[in-house]
Amino acid sequence: MYNETDPGSAGLTSLPPEEEPARQYYYMEKCRRIVREKYEKTGQGPAFFVQTFGCQMNARDSEKLTGILRAAGFQETDTEQQADFVIYNTCTVRENANNKVYGRLGRLQNLKKKHPGMRIALCGCMMQEPEVVERLRKSYPFVSLVFGTHNLYKFAELLARTLESDQMVVDVWQEGDRIVEQLPVERKYAFKSGVNIMFGCNNFCSYCIVPYVRGREKSREPEEILGEIKSLVADGVVEIMLLGQNVNSYGKTLKHPVTFARLLREVAKTEGLERIRFMTSHPKDLSGDLIEVMRQVPKICRHLHLPLQSGSSGILKAMNRHYDKETYLKLVDQVRTAMPDIALTTDIIVGFPGETEEDFLETMDVVQKVEFDSAFTFIYSRRTGTPAASLADQVPEDVVKERFERLLKKVQEISAKKARRLVGNVEKVLVEGVNDHDTSLVTGRLSNNSVVHLPGTGELTGRLVDVKITACRGFYYYGQIVGRGAPDTHTS
Repeated sequence: MYNETDPGSAGLTSLPPEEEPARQYYYMEKCRRIVREKYEKTGQGPAFFVQTFGCQMNARDSEKLTGILRAAGFQETDTEQQADFVIYNTCTVRENANNKVYGRLGRLQNLKKKHPGMRIALCGCMMQEPEVVERLRKSYPFVSLVFGTHNLYKFAELLARTLESDQMVVDVWQEGDRIVEQLPVERKYAFKSGVNIMFGCNNFCSYCIVPYVRGREKSREPEEILGEIKSLVADGVVEIMLLGQNVNSYGKTLKHPVTFARLLREVAKTEGLERIRFMTSHPKDLSGDLIEVMRQVPKICRHLHLPLQSGSSGILKAMNRHYDKETYLKLVDQVRTAMPDIALTTDIIVGFPGETEEDFLETMDVVQKVEFDSAFTFIYSRRTGTPAASLADQVPEDVVKERFERLLKKVQEISAKKARRLVGNVEKVLVEGVNDHDTSLVTGRLSNNSVVHLPGTGELTGRLVDVKITACRGFYYYGQIVGRGAPDTHTS
């Protein structure tokens, strides 16, 4: 596999290869040579800094960017101030995400004045908006590189162009139908990893910009997914999160269609893999087969994120969600009947255009009936470029805020009540590392994705241990390791 090969072995011929990913490995080697020549006088290699905004898909993309930068001869740093190359992987789900990036660019401009050789790159969903690119050209000419979501695999090639030029390089594609495999990836965690199973989205919810910036659905071949997972497990990974904008519709675009349920069964056969998660599920595509696979396969974590968005059938129709309140509640019944212990989480939007008090109370009714373990609650953000942005019935800000507070209070009450049920139980916990605030503790996650703090050292990182839940603090737990793996407290 290419990602098991030193990019230096690719060699530089007179012309770069046409096929991928060999072409990108050619440019990684070219970047290494540019870097050696450019920085040999200082005796110190260049540093890079990657900032990720947005979802797990972006986080996985940033691991690919990091892998390519390392292969190109850069070393990672944890601050922009120390970096020779800064790249922001952007999100554009809400307009305030864009504003955050513009604010960061203002600070980077001052840094670049002190460090003229610094290169600044922007990629991700925000760059797929033509008005954003135009604003960058006019108001942020110090930015070195701009590219989008469809040609991320070309990063090495674009990086080489950027290192050789003092002009802004812009390469944004409006569409992309290629999935290039076997590029370098630098994982954030040794013991867990995200794995993209598909890209893009075909749902076109009326409030959402994602299909316009991520493009239409494209599924990876199951053989490529399974091969990547086997390589990750061989490298010490015990937990995999399968990623897609709508994993439930995986496989529909393949030449030989494969369902998500079937893919899960195959992934679960991987020896050494302990846990499987996935994100995100659209209710309209949640099948009985998928529920049955989740019920049957112990490796699949007892957690399902099932975005509701609204409990009002009328608002759901306006959102173009393709299900109604009754359908959603029936799905929840199916899931809970099959897996009574499953944790259900959700997304809810308050203040969608046209939402009445009656509509909002329908949402509150679903929250009360389902009793979500937790919910990500959002105030509707008018997103330019989406159908909902042009709707006339925008809800007054003070009304939205009052409803949001009511919803948040109810969600938190239910979450706290449900969380207390685990106190006294012994549960499997995957330890993720030393606690950020108390080094005598380590922090891990239950199968249901809840956070647990427990006594221990960094040596436990990446291990699955049995933990007795001793206390609940609302959104997290304290526990104590029991049985094998418990700290030795014997003294002679």
